[in-house]
Amino acid sequence: MTMEAIAPETDASPDTGMATMSMIEAINDALDLALAQDSSVMIFGQDVGYFGGVFRATEGLQKKHGKTRVFDAPITEAGIVGVAVGMGCYGKRPVVEIQFADYIYPAADQIISEAARMRYRTCGEWWSPLTIRSPYGGGIYGGQTHSQSPEGIFTHVAGLTTVIPSNPYDAKGLLLAAIASDDPVLFFEPKRLYHGPFDGHHDKPVEPWARYPESQVPTASYTIPLGKARVAREGEAVTILAYGTMVHVALAAARETGIDAEVIDLRTLMPLDLETIVQSVTKTGRCVIVHEATRTCGYGAELAALVQQHCFFALEAPIERVTGWDTPYPHAFEWEYFPGPARVAQTLQRIVEV
Repeated sequence: MTMEAIAPETDASPDTGMATMSMIEAINDALDLALAQDSSVMIFGQDVGYFGGVFRATEGLQKKHGKTRVFDAPITEAGIVGVAVGMGCYGKRPVVEIQFADYIYPAADQIISEAARMRYRTCGEWWSPLTIRSPYGGGIYGGQTHSQSPEGIFTHVAGLTTVIPSNPYDAKGLLLAAIASDDPVLFFEPKRLYHGPFDGHHDKPVEPWARYPESQVPTASYTIPLGKARVAREGEAVTILAYGTMVHVALAAARETGIDAEVIDLRTLMPLDLETIVQSVTKTGRCVIVHEATRTCGYGAELAALVQQHCFFALEAPIERVTGWDTPYPHAFEWEYFPGPARVAQTLQRIVEV
C-alpha cells in the first residue's frame, strides 16, 4: 500500500471550518485560541511580545490579548522557566518560548530538577502545568548553535512529556493538548517545516501546501491526545519510526525506492505509543529508525531496545538507525549530516534484502 494518511483522534466539531495553514500559522492559531479560552494562559519569552518571536509564532498576540498576557522576558532561559514553574504552582498555565532549542541548556536545571519533579516531591500538592515551546533541528543553515536536537536529554527525565509535530494539523492539536495538560510539556517544533512542506530534499522545489492533507486545519479548537502516534503511510515490508522533519524524509525515501514501507509518526516521544510500534513491526518484521540527533545515546537507541524486547520473534533483520553524526552540527556539510532520503533509501534497500 502507498497511502499517506493522517489519522489523529480529535475533539473538533464535525462541522468546523477548515483553513490552509503552514505550521507556524497553526501554532499561532493554537496560542491565540488558548489565550482566548483560558484566562490562566500567558505567553512569555525572548522577543515574543511586540516583535512576535524570531519565527513570528506569536505575531499579533500581544496586540490582541494585551501586555499582561503576552510579554517579553530578559535573556535568561533559567529565569524564564523558573518563573513559569512558580506561575504553574499558583494556578497559571504559562507557555514559554526558548528562542532556539540550542539555548535550552541553561534552563535544564529548572526543567529537570523543579518542573519535572514538582508533583512527585510534593505528593501531588503542587504541579507544573507549563508548556515550553522551542524550535529545534536543522535544515535552515543555522550551524552548530541553531540546529541542535536535544530531545533525547528530556525523554530521559521522569515527569516530562516530550512532543514533536510533523505537520500543521498535528501542531495545532498537540499544542492545545499540551497547554491543557497539568504536567510540564517540552514542545519541540521542527523549524525546517515552519513555513512550507518538505519533500525530504533541500534542492527540490516545494509543492503547494494545498497538496498536503495535513495543511488543512480546523479553525476551531481541537486536541490530539498526547502519547498517541499516527500511521503516516501504511505498508507491509518494513516499519520506519520517525518524528518531526524526518517523517517527510522517510516518506520521500519510501516513495523513491518503491519499497512498501510503513511510516510511523511518533508525535509524542514520551509517553511513547508502544502499542502502535509493536503492531507495525510485528506485521512488517523489519524496523528502521530515523532521527536528526546524534547517533550515540540518541532517542533511537531507546526505540531499538523496545523493538528488540517486544518484537524479537517477529524480526527478520537487524534493527537499523539512520541519524546525525556524532559531531557538533556542521555548517559547511549540513546536507551530509542531515539524514536525507538517499541515506534512508540505502538502509531500506539493505534491510529488505536480508
